[in-house]
Amino acid sequence: MDNLLASLIVPPGKKIDLRNDYDPGHIGHFMSKEDAEDAIAAGIRLLSLQQDKLYAQDTYALLIIFQAMDAAGKDSTIKHVMSGVNPQGVQVTSFKVPSVEELNHDYLWRNYIALPRRGDIGIFNRSYYEEVLVVRVHPEYLARQHIPPELNDRNLWNRRFDEINHFEKYLTDNGIIVLKFFLYVSKEEQKRRFLQRVEEPDKNWKFSAADIHERAFFEDYMEAYEDMFNHTSTANAPWYIIPADHKWFTRLAVVSVIHRALDKLQLEYPKVTTEEKDALLKAKADMENESDGPGSTRKKEKKGGRKKA
Repeated sequence: MDNLLASLIVPPGKKIDLRNDYDPGHIGHFMSKEDAEDAIAAGIRLLSLQQDKLYAQDTYALLIIFQAMDAAGKDSTIKHVMSGVNPQGVQVTSFKVPSVEELNHDYLWRNYIALPRRGDIGIFNRSYYEEVLVVRVHPEYLARQHIPPELNDRNLWNRRFDEINHFEKYLTDNGIIVLKFFLYVSKEEQKRRFLQRVEEPDKNWKFSAADIHERAFFEDYMEAYEDMFNHTSTANAPWYIIPADHKWFTRLAVVSVIHRALDKLQLEYPKVTTEEKDALLKAKADMENESDGPGSTRKKEKKGGRKKA
């Protein structure tokens, strides 16, 4: 599995060609969904245990970023992979069109205030990377951001790449592990899923005319993504390009990357000191020696139990 995951990473400092170097239909050595089901289930169980230790240890935090074209399966991947974890330690934030309040701050602000606390897993369904993707494909959106004219120049995107890299270095330097997933769906598979949303009544609610509008810019987005990968896949926060034409493989790859990242932290439950252990044993002894209240079953049993009718 390690060799497979290594093939999905965008090597830091190396230029990649998204459409030639990565295959959205790739499924590794697995032949079918049934072939991978046991591995997915085992990965979800292991993630549950790791999250429990992460929460108890309260030292690290994990930030998982999902970026993708529409219908690539972000929502279903989050739902499936996180199905076994304790919701008390997980927060999912979906970043949609910025509000007036958000537009009156810098572009990282709304993401910063949603960062996970120590011990927690934070999931960004889309993120600050939209600021070098959708805003780049639709530069008219920049007009809403109140950027000073002298800063709205040809160097804007490279500046944002640098700012994002420095931001993520700051996060990792403070114990926030950053995992970045691009769910790579082909244009053909996206079309099939869009048609399915139209043809199946129980999926009509997922369909939006805006999705079709954005589909017309598919190739522009691929170019923006490729440039983004080549500038923001770093040693401390690399990108993983996850094939997304087969949802079962997407889930397997994502849970495997998360498991491997948490495994490197060597998570453990907090160790109890000698004094704390003594206090636990004393508390146990005190509870065992408590006198039972009136009417308790235990007291009645000591007196011989109930009389026969």
